[in-house]
Amino acid sequence: MRPKPRSGLILAGLALALLALPAQAECYVDYKAKQDNPLQLAYGVSQVSDDICGDRAAEAAELAPRLEADGWTLLKVLSSFGPEGLDERKASAGEFFLRY
Repeated sequence: MRPKPRSGLILAGLALALLALPAQAECYVDYKAKQDNPLQLAYGVSQVSDDICGDRAAEAAELAPRLEADGWTLLKVLSSFGPEGLDERKASAGEFFLRY
């Protein structure tokens, strides 16, 4: 028995939905930043665009202006990770958890 054309459309729609799932992933970075006069150092966690996840230079280019707007200088992006890494970093980031 041949599948009805309608069931083929449903299967095609499901396949497209599954292909779109990775595009909805969330990307986060942890970073070190500083402020001068007086010197302050900070560790934080921020969300960055999914399409640059894992590209340290692009992550830094996206994050640095956010920090600079509040007087902070980005020192280094340490790592990138998905939502599964948020809980373990929340306490360490303190007030800089998802602030920028």
